[in-house]
Amino acid sequence: MSADSARRPEGGVLLLAATPLGNPDDASQRLRDALATADVVAVEDTRRLGRLAAALGVTVGGRKVSFYEDVERDRIPRLVEDLQGGATVLVVTDAGMPAVSDPGYRLVAAAVEADVLVRCLPGPSAVLAALAVSGLPTDRFCFEGFAPRTEHKRDRWFSELADEPRTVVFFESPRRLGRTLDVAARVLGADRRAAVCRELTKTHEEVLRGTLGELAVWAAGDVLGEITVVLGPAVRTAPEPDDLAAEVLARAAAGVRLKEAAKEVGTAHGVPTNALYESALKLRG
Repeated sequence: MSADSARRPEGGVLLLAATPLGNPDDASQRLRDALATADVVAVEDTRRLGRLAAALGVTVGGRKVSFYEDVERDRIPRLVEDLQGGATVLVVTDAGMPAVSDPGYRLVAAAVEADVLVRCLPGPSAVLAALAVSGLPTDRFCFEGFAPRTEHKRDRWFSELADEPRTVVFFESPRRLGRTLDVAARVLGADRRAAVCRELTKTHEEVLRGTLGELAVWAAGDVLGEITVVLGPAVRTAPEPDDLAAEVLARAAAGVRLKEAAKEVGTAHGVPTNALYESALKLRG
C-alpha cells in the first residue's frame, strides 16, 4: 500500500494532462501552465505538440521527449530518474487523456513503484464525450479500447459483449468501421442500438445514432476521421410465465411455499409473481 502524501519531499511529480480532442479552446489553464513550466514534456507526437502550443500561445519550456507506444518502455527508466531527481514530468498525448488507449499507464506504474507523486490535469475525453452525446444509458458503462483487427477476434469479442448489461464504448479505425459494424450486427443483432461519433469537437463533428444494421449500411461508404463507437446495453426479454412454471413447481417440491417459489423465480427473471403463480397452478393441475 502506498500514498502520494507519503512520498519523499524532494521527489518530483508526474503530471498526466488531457489535451483537446480537436478544438484548442477546450484546453484548460492548468494544461497551459504545465506546458510552459514542466521540466520535461513526454509527448506522443512532437509535431502535434508544436501545433497545439502555437494555438494556445504557449512556449514549451522544458525538454521534449517523444513518448509513443514503440518507445514507451525504453524511455521510462530515464523519466523515472528525472522524477526521482525532483523534475516535473508532463505527459501529453495527441488528444484526450494519457493512459486511456494511449501511452502513460506503464510510466504511472513505474512512478508509483518509485514512490513518486502522480497527479492528473483532467480535461477532454473522447470516451466521456461520446457517451454523453450518444443518447444511450450512461448510468453504467465500460470502455473496451480498440476493437480487434481480425474478423475472428472481432467475432469472439462481440460474442463476449452479447449479454453486457452496461453501455460499451470503444474506438475503431475509419477504415475498418464498416466491417466492424457488420460483424457487430451479425453477432449482436441488427436491432441493437448504437451511436458512431466522428471527429468529436472538430469542425466536421458528426454523431450518427440508430441500430447496428442502419449504422453498418451508413459506414459502408467512405468514412474519415477519429471514430468512437457507443454500443447500447443488451436488452433482456423476459420469458413467458408458462416457460418458468416447471421451475416454480420444482422449488415447491423441495419444500418452498408455492407463492414464495413464484416470487423467487419471478424476481430472478423479471416476471410478475401473480402471473407465474397462476401458470404454476395450471401446470400442477
